[in-house]
Amino acid sequence: MTQPPSRFPSPHRQPWFTALVLLAVGAVFTAGGVYLATLAGSLYYLVAGLALIATGILALRRRPEALWLYGALLVGTVLWALHEVGLNGWGLEPRLVAPTVLGLWLSLPWVRRGIVPATDRRPLARHAVLAPALASGLAIVVLIAGFAQPVGVAGDAGNRLFAGQVDGSVPAEDWWYYGRTAKGDRFSPLDQINTANVKNLKVAWTTQTGDTMRPGEDIGGTDAGHEFNFEVTPIKVGDTVYVCTGHSWVEALDARTGKVKWKFDPKANTDADVYLACRGVAYYRAPEGKSSVCPTRILAPVLDARIMALNAETGKPCEDFGDHGFISLAKYLGHVPAGFHFVTSPPLVVHDRMILGGWVYDNQSRNEPSGAIRAFDPVSGKIIWAWDVGHPDQVVHPGDDTVLTRGTPNAWGVYTADPDLNMVYLPLGNATPDYFGGGRRPFDEAYSSSIVALDITTGTPKWHFQTTHHDVWDMDLPIGPSLVDLPIGGKTVPALVQSSKRGEFWVLDRRTGKPVVETIEKPVPQDGVPGETLAKTQSYPVGMPSLTPADLVENHLWGATPIDQMMCRIQFRKAHYEGQFTPPQLKQTIVYPAFDGVIDWHGATIDPQRKLLIANSNYIPFMITMKPREPFEKSGAVPPWNGSGNEPRIGPGIAPQYGTPYVGMVHPWLNPIGVPCNPPPWGTLTAIDLVTHKIVWQRPIGDTRATGLGGTHTNLPLPTGIFNIGGNMMTAGGLDFIGATADNMFRAVDVRTGKTLWEAGLPAGGNATPMTYSVDGRQYVLIAAGGHGGLGTKTGDYLVAYALPQS
Repeated sequence: MTQPPSRFPSPHRQPWFTALVLLAVGAVFTAGGVYLATLAGSLYYLVAGLALIATGILALRRRPEALWLYGALLVGTVLWALHEVGLNGWGLEPRLVAPTVLGLWLSLPWVRRGIVPATDRRPLARHAVLAPALASGLAIVVLIAGFAQPVGVAGDAGNRLFAGQVDGSVPAEDWWYYGRTAKGDRFSPLDQINTANVKNLKVAWTTQTGDTMRPGEDIGGTDAGHEFNFEVTPIKVGDTVYVCTGHSWVEALDARTGKVKWKFDPKANTDADVYLACRGVAYYRAPEGKSSVCPTRILAPVLDARIMALNAETGKPCEDFGDHGFISLAKYLGHVPAGFHFVTSPPLVVHDRMILGGWVYDNQSRNEPSGAIRAFDPVSGKIIWAWDVGHPDQVVHPGDDTVLTRGTPNAWGVYTADPDLNMVYLPLGNATPDYFGGGRRPFDEAYSSSIVALDITTGTPKWHFQTTHHDVWDMDLPIGPSLVDLPIGGKTVPALVQSSKRGEFWVLDRRTGKPVVETIEKPVPQDGVPGETLAKTQSYPVGMPSLTPADLVENHLWGATPIDQMMCRIQFRKAHYEGQFTPPQLKQTIVYPAFDGVIDWHGATIDPQRKLLIANSNYIPFMITMKPREPFEKSGAVPPWNGSGNEPRIGPGIAPQYGTPYVGMVHPWLNPIGVPCNPPPWGTLTAIDLVTHKIVWQRPIGDTRATGLGGTHTNLPLPTGIFNIGGNMMTAGGLDFIGATADNMFRAVDVRTGKTLWEAGLPAGGNATPMTYSVDGRQYVLIAAGGHGGLGTKTGDYLVAYALPQS
């Protein structure tokens, strides 16, 4: 008796490979799907896993039902994906691309013949190939439709200009401060390079500083914990460009050619520093007759808690400044453990005052060195005044025995100032440690994460405004506000715009600190760890657009493939998360936005003529876990320490938080294969109209070309928007220049529309804020390209200047 045709498979076409793939993926889906279901997560993975296992078994048995079942599964997957994310291209990608590839594989003639023997003439078998083929076609159509949807906001800023709004305190051809002027808008009135000719921009000169990452300074190196970065924004005065490097070298370059005029190495002891960077230097011209040794000088931070003054013409230390050109910043701070205090930002030098604070080692101890702000005489180096949060309404004039209040909030970012109002604006951080605030003192609570205005000459406090109350998320203000005059209610108001790690923008009258856009308090979660005392509300400037990311939900989580997306869902369901301001818990807690910020130390840029703000933003969640201290001390992972001497060596990823009941565990939230769990875009560039308070345009910035598994730095240039560290700057030529992105590219963007008009590859990561200047009538755009250890971009020591070709 003849058997049915399907019982006579060809021995040469048994679909072992296809069936094993189906069974393996199905097993992973089923196991993960069961776990996710127990966490009250999506049931899709369990259903899909069982369907894949059934498909694999049917394929092994060479039954045409295998193709019909997979086709049905793929159609169901398309409908599920549309239900979860709609026509969002990047949302659809991990849900549909891999299943579609598998569907196309099953549609191939030689694969189909291995599952459905040619001898099987039944209609069910003859038409089986249609199931995966048609389902794959449907998925492709949906993917194409999803990626055809615009990402971000399209718009045009128009040609509106407010005449006479450019700060003329710095010559148009120069760049004297981190933000060009003390007001920190990062706008240049130069317009030789413009939207019409920027496509012709070429490298004018390239210089290497000679200061490169040393063995053990990579985050993952033999001396893990160091992080080497080249984050400098050069300044330019006359015909000379001045820069500093990751090991505190200072160099002077010819602005025309990049040729090094002089360089000085202060031999900084950086052995204990976990972060190696210098974001800029300050220039000072002494009043006539006050200094014959150094009439013009460069004031620069040194990473072993010193400041140095160098002759701007020769690079030699100024003998009339402190001790042969150096002053110690550890003075007046009491005991300073190695690596617990240094300066990465340029001091603010204005009205014959050199004003600075410093970086204080985050999350180590409750009783760390003071975060006091100090003003020094830029000629002699003698201290003039100190503002100590422990005595916020007073000005301290330190004597030899003065010890400023320990453990107070510090201001480590770039400061800004209004010389006409004689006010300096300070971006304050937190009282240490960051993630547990139980027992903070009243003055810590009042001033943490605040903008503070002081009188430049005397240090007298004028006002303060707090952006985050009882901050236990490390939402410190990483840079001073940008100053701009705004038309409000028929009057011109001297305002400031404060960017933040939260992605919010506070707009205040810079004379009084009062908000000039609607700012409200909203309730926030209250379930902190035992001993915590959380703020009931937080400040929201609802009168301005927000770049704060939407709260995470399971159905919007990402992953490169369905499997690692499922892993992200499991991690999400296991963790504690209540949206923004979720307090750290005694279990894994998702914090988003997190301490790396939506907008970090680079701040935002303002065109004072167009009243346009442009900000580049990051989106990456972190995981924080609070753990009782005792087990860590017993195991030796966090050895006991009373604060004397130097801190014991602590492993990476652990915040010891001495003086509190808890140890913190902090890391970016990536799934096991190192892929983000939040969806693209991971980096954006946004323009906001400061008059209408509307987003004009928003676009993803950067692509994935320099990312890849295992640190390979090779990938397809997928336009996801990418993580970025470093800022942008604008010009009167209608251009916004930005490096910053992890793809090692440098771009020029039309400020009106956000469209990229020019881009060039850099020899290393351009994780710094660029600047522009002119000399001999020729405009240059300059960026430091030396990479960033934390971001993992290519390291180097390059300064690259671009200009239009000379005729």
